[in-house]
Amino acid sequence: MKKFKVTGMSCAACSARVEKAVKAVDGVDSCAVNLLTGDMSVKGSATEEQIISAVVAAGYGASANGKNHIGKGGSDSDGSFKNREIPALARRLIVSAILTLALSYIAMGHVMWSFPLPNALSENPIAIGLLQMILAAAVMVINQRFFISGARGIIHRAPNMDTLVSLGSAASFAYGVYVLFLMTGDATAGNLAGAAHRLHELYFESAAMILTLITVGKLLEAISKGRTAKALRGLMDLSPKTATVIRDGAEVTVPTEDIALGDVFIIRPGEKIPADGTVIEGHTSIDESMLTGESLPVDKSVGDRVSAGTVNASGFIRCSALRVGEDTTLSQIIKIVSDASATKAPIAKIADRVSGIFVPVVLGISAVSAIIWSIAGADVGDIIARAVTVLVISCPCALGLATPVAIMVGSGVGAKKGILFKNAEALEMTGRAKIVVLDKTGTVTKGEMSVTDLLSADGVSSDELLSLAASVEVGSEHPLGAAVVRYAEQNGAKLSKAEEFSAIPGNGVEARIDGRKIYGGKLNFIKEKCLIDEKHLRFAEKLAESGKTPMLFASDETFLGIIAVADTVKDDAALAVSELKDMGMEVVMLTGDSEKTARAIAVEVGIDEVIAEVLPDGKAETVEGLKKRGRVIMVGDGINDAPALAVADIGVAIGAGTDVAIETADIVLMKSELADLPAATRLSRATLRNIKENLFWAFFYNAVGIPLAAGVWIPITGWELDPMFGALAMSLSSFCVISNALRLNLVNIGSPKRLYKSVKNSSAENDRAEKGEKNMTKTMKIEGMMCPHCSGRVKKCLEALDAVSAAEVSHESGTAILTLASEIDNAILKKTVEDAGYDVTDIK
Repeated sequence: MKKFKVTGMSCAACSARVEKAVKAVDGVDSCAVNLLTGDMSVKGSATEEQIISAVVAAGYGASANGKNHIGKGGSDSDGSFKNREIPALARRLIVSAILTLALSYIAMGHVMWSFPLPNALSENPIAIGLLQMILAAAVMVINQRFFISGARGIIHRAPNMDTLVSLGSAASFAYGVYVLFLMTGDATAGNLAGAAHRLHELYFESAAMILTLITVGKLLEAISKGRTAKALRGLMDLSPKTATVIRDGAEVTVPTEDIALGDVFIIRPGEKIPADGTVIEGHTSIDESMLTGESLPVDKSVGDRVSAGTVNASGFIRCSALRVGEDTTLSQIIKIVSDASATKAPIAKIADRVSGIFVPVVLGISAVSAIIWSIAGADVGDIIARAVTVLVISCPCALGLATPVAIMVGSGVGAKKGILFKNAEALEMTGRAKIVVLDKTGTVTKGEMSVTDLLSADGVSSDELLSLAASVEVGSEHPLGAAVVRYAEQNGAKLSKAEEFSAIPGNGVEARIDGRKIYGGKLNFIKEKCLIDEKHLRFAEKLAESGKTPMLFASDETFLGIIAVADTVKDDAALAVSELKDMGMEVVMLTGDSEKTARAIAVEVGIDEVIAEVLPDGKAETVEGLKKRGRVIMVGDGINDAPALAVADIGVAIGAGTDVAIETADIVLMKSELADLPAATRLSRATLRNIKENLFWAFFYNAVGIPLAAGVWIPITGWELDPMFGALAMSLSSFCVISNALRLNLVNIGSPKRLYKSVKNSSAENDRAEKGEKNMTKTMKIEGMMCPHCSGRVKKCLEALDAVSAAEVSHESGTAILTLASEIDNAILKKTVEDAGYDVTDIK
């Protein structure tokens, strides 16, 4: 996709004209112009020169990103999000307002209400008329941009909003000049009273007021546009301007853009990291909240990755640059959000079709209005008033801005929350999706094997089993063995040196430890080494049925026990699935794992439909089939699931971390949290609702305003609209659209369920405190918990219930003491624990 900057556009008709001109170029497949930022994205084989020539021929200026500007319409800015127009507009407005106030004092204050003027003027109606003409002409010269742009639109047969404004102002001024000549005739004939009476027919104040009020609207619009890009400007400001690097053995301060791959840079406490890199010396904690939304600093030591724009919170570190300039994570984020704002949502096509013919239609309505009122016998002043009011009240900008402002604000809100929409279509279509397909590993689960259960044989302590199992697995490269070793290290188990280590492919491992032969592996492998009692066989079978992998261990001919390992479910997976279902979406798990394991995970998180044992190439076919039931969101890691992500209506990459440049996905969840998917859906729906509100206002405003301006209601109700009020309404219409879009910044896309539970529990506790009641408690007797991990699993399942405020679970005593926020049936408590894989013997 090629990116360009287009200047000289003033309304939706301009952007429609540019799109039409570029699409006519051979080799252009698609073109989208963003009126809000002046960005244009083009797909196809056409050259940059051909595209720029087409824009220039249409009467506008253009430049390829990062290159010199060509054509009309002003020079390119330093970026889409640094608006230099505001100071110039403010100066124009101040001077125009002063002159217009003076003109209004004379035209209305003196002529209509007899406000005082110097005698030299008050007794000379011709002088009053000339002074009004001079003041109006000065305002028109100050705001000549409207006339230049409007004339250019007519010359290129592409009239725009400036054409309407300039025609309205020019018509008022021309009629004023005509009346002024009539006044001179009256004065020459000695009819000063007649000349003075004609002062009421002058429209110089309308000519000036129209331009001044439109400039007010332009200034408000420019300010509001600036606010829509606030999130992006904040991201751009995160990157430091300079960096301290090591050159020739000495510390040198260089601009950030001068950092090269492999450069060693130094980061002291409180400094921002200038490039993505790897820590090669020192340890620290990094504030990555701007990147992931995580408020707690993340510890970093040698070998860990750091990202540009994050802040060093404590220690001194040296890093080697891995990605610099536009390749850094921060730059990738900015590019993604910027690209999203430069594309168009499908819903924008409605406004595009209308915008392309809007101005010619308005010109026609204005002319027809003048003809009808002429036939009706209205005087010239009223005829001009109706025609001019139609011109100045019509607002194509409201139509053109209805979609892009909402898309930009929505994209910015998502970026701040760690949700990156790569294009406007993704932002719109996510909220329209009916089916969510979740990959299992790395999406619903953590993608990392962990110890879940530990059951030692009679006469063998849990510590002994863990120590021997980890010692024999140290030499193994298998993920299951690595999980056991990691768990042992976390729990302070003592490891012994393994000798004569041997891995038996497809079965397990064996080694000699402290003179004893230790075996570890599958059930059939251990059965060959020793006898296993019925209790442990049933436990191993139950573990396998629940989707876990039981690893059995023996010493010589003595059975030691069982350690179960599984890819554990993410903490927020069940909550995310529940919220998606509450939002009316079907949730499907699609995985290449076994049916038994997939079913166990699905039950734990609340997924009803499971499609298992599907190879990567088969996932795409499955997603294609699901699309027959509705729009599909596919969530995966962006690599193994790439075919399915590409086929789905919306592809979502989760677990991307510091690699946001996943081409296949339409959305990237930076925090690797599945709970951000319902958040993205809520944001999409809020944005789509906002766009519809904007479009409704834009159509409603013009549908009501244009007939009112044309005088349709005058014969029926006597309602008549002055050109100045028409200009004011036009100025405020675009401002209203942008202000409405800015409300998206206030939308809460967080988890309502999590908030509800927190508030509910807190309220229940407060109510009991006010009534002097004690917390309700229950004690459960539970069998099957063998380790702290089991206790944690049971605690998590119980505390997920709304009625449970807290659960104190101990695997040593086999109990769970519950603090309840409200009454709950014992059967629910029992089922919750048994579904987690444990037995409940008693509840008191």
